[in-house]
Amino acid sequence: MVPIQNHDLAQRMAELARAASSPRSVEDVLTDVTATARELIPGADTAGVLLIGRNGKYESRAATTELPHKLDALQMAFDEGPCVQAAVGDLIVRTDDFRTERRWPKYSPAVVEFGVLSGLSVKLYTADRTAGALNMFAFTPHAFDTEDETIATVLAAHAAAAILASREGEQLQSALATRDRIGQAKGIIMERYGVDELRAFEMLKQLSQDSNTRLVDVAERVIDTRSSH
Repeated sequence: MVPIQNHDLAQRMAELARAASSPRSVEDVLTDVTATARELIPGADTAGVLLIGRNGKYESRAATTELPHKLDALQMAFDEGPCVQAAVGDLIVRTDDFRTERRWPKYSPAVVEFGVLSGLSVKLYTADRTAGALNMFAFTPHAFDTEDETIATVLAAHAAAAILASREGEQLQSALATRDRIGQAKGIIMERYGVDELRAFEMLKQLSQDSNTRLVDVAERVIDTRSSH
């Protein structure tokens, strides 16, 4: 195993951080993370990300080849495997040789059929709605060591931060859109009924309470009435 110097990891993480500072999609960031995992972890022949939603839905993302998607599909079919275990349970799951791995009796022999002999999965993200893991696989046994685990953990933390930032951005955009819709509805009520902004908002709130409907949905209905007039 060729050691990765600390400054190499620091340099790559700095590059990832600079890239993340500009507006980018989660998929772009995850793609950078898996590509960097391949670059900094010599034993990794391929890498990918598995996300699992609170509803149990699997998402296979940002794979450097098609293989991780196929391996994720096996885990979905068997409901077992290192990526799932890392996503919802252990922080780090390392497999030195799938030919003798007994933790996943269905998954292990299936991946050997693809030529995969070892793997490393690191918890990517855990929250109320989503769990995830950064996953690396190799065609040779004993491809990963503790140094690789450290590098993968740093990369996984970066990917997790990107997902959190994206979720926060989505929430902000949703909040701004909600505010805009309520503002439009207030304007319509003010114009139609000759009331001030405060009274228009009170009317919206009253409609919301009387109909047991979210305020933003009431606002949408008010906006819809404008097109019918």
